[in-house]
Amino acid sequence: MDIRSQIAMVFHLDKCIGCHTCSIACKNIWTDRKGSEYMWWNNVETKPGTGYPTKWEDQDIYKGGWKLDNSKGELQTNWKSKGLGNIFHNPNMPSMDDYYEPFTYRYKDLFTSEESNDQPTAIPVSQITGEFINIKGGPNWDDDLSGSPDYARNDVNFKNLDPAEQEAMFQLERMTFHYLPRICNHCLNPACVAACPSGAIYKRGEDGVVLVNQEKCRAWRMCVSACPYKKTYYNWNSGKSEKCILCFPRIESGQAPACMHTCVGRIRYLGVMLYDADEIKNVASCAENELVEAQRNIYLDPHDEEVIQAATENGISLSTIESAQKSPVWKFVKEWEIALPLHPEFRTVPNLFYVPPLLPAMATVKDGKYENQADSFWGGIDKMRVPLKYLASMFSAGNTDTIRDVLGKLMAVRHLRRALTVNDQDKDITAIAMKESGLDQDTANAIYRLTSLPKFGERFVIPEAHREEAIEMLNDTEEFKGKTGFGTRKSFERGL
Repeated sequence: MDIRSQIAMVFHLDKCIGCHTCSIACKNIWTDRKGSEYMWWNNVETKPGTGYPTKWEDQDIYKGGWKLDNSKGELQTNWKSKGLGNIFHNPNMPSMDDYYEPFTYRYKDLFTSEESNDQPTAIPVSQITGEFINIKGGPNWDDDLSGSPDYARNDVNFKNLDPAEQEAMFQLERMTFHYLPRICNHCLNPACVAACPSGAIYKRGEDGVVLVNQEKCRAWRMCVSACPYKKTYYNWNSGKSEKCILCFPRIESGQAPACMHTCVGRIRYLGVMLYDADEIKNVASCAENELVEAQRNIYLDPHDEEVIQAATENGISLSTIESAQKSPVWKFVKEWEIALPLHPEFRTVPNLFYVPPLLPAMATVKDGKYENQADSFWGGIDKMRVPLKYLASMFSAGNTDTIRDVLGKLMAVRHLRRALTVNDQDKDITAIAMKESGLDQDTANAIYRLTSLPKFGERFVIPEAHREEAIEMLNDTEEFKGKTGFGTRKSFERGL
């Protein structure tokens, strides 16, 4: 076993209120420079909808992520030397129109316009060219427009739904939707790293954060094409690629990332997961309907003595292992199995997981009235207003059974808590819901506790950075340089 540590995250979608506070916090800290105006390392989309950039989920357009070729994983886009032929024309590269051309307003016109009978206005101008721009789009342009024919009905995840199932989602126009906050997934099998010809993108060994070395970046932009989540951006001013860095300076000082710290709905959780790097290839190349379970199995039990010994031998500190034992991500993903990866069929093995939304209690509308298919306060899962196929397309590579299991557990928690706090639930229905979900009362209460009433330290379990080890490695490097004249042991070996 090659055990490594990975900082992973969980977003609970039933708690997201779409306030965009996370996006603004990230924007103010990291992407307020020239050339990064259009970058939203953290963005919140409305689903159903086309997302940002437009239709980013459709890899028939963008060719991101990995594909299976004779049971071997290969990048969908051309990689490294093969991709150099497309550097002047890459048909799968998202264009500025897929995002939006950043703009501002020429406010001086309000003060310098000639006298007129009309109120002067500040005309919009491009932040790239400085010329007048006819605004056609912007960040969160489709925010809350889940009933819109231009956005919601063009959602890529509708491809497996028949027209009747699609129409069921729009019986109450703009009432059936949920928010989908997204950041870089810091994947175990990142396509951006594999596609970079200059080797500028790398995955940190100590915590798995994926970063771009700005000195090595040569603006090939293969990373932009290769990332299926479109979370790598090109800075048109500096000529470098940029992406979410998971606020690693904050994490190293024991603070939660800015987007997570400011989250109003408290939907975000962060913790350490231990995984077996030897299994990445097997997970990324397994059958599509096995992807979710295979990814779950790659994460190892941090309480297992054998795992602890192997992790220690591989250089993982005891404090990191202790953080993994307290990780809320471990509970959501492995212990309770209610958090799922977004589009696992991209085969990047992402480390951002989502608790799918249970959404409205009532299911459908009939003759202008809510229709309740069950004898309980809530309707049945199979007749939810949002079809299982839609959620399965997003979170389980089309496997509806996986979604049904997760929603069944969430529904059982609702039944139990309603029975305990309001005492108006039929005991037999509650017992059936608990039995079918496979939860006992203690587990259901634990899910409720971590979902609804967690303290800050329970949502964010951040491992120590161990700067002393980095300083020791630096000293070793300086000593090696003094003895050999080479900057690092690797450069010495290359010199040989």
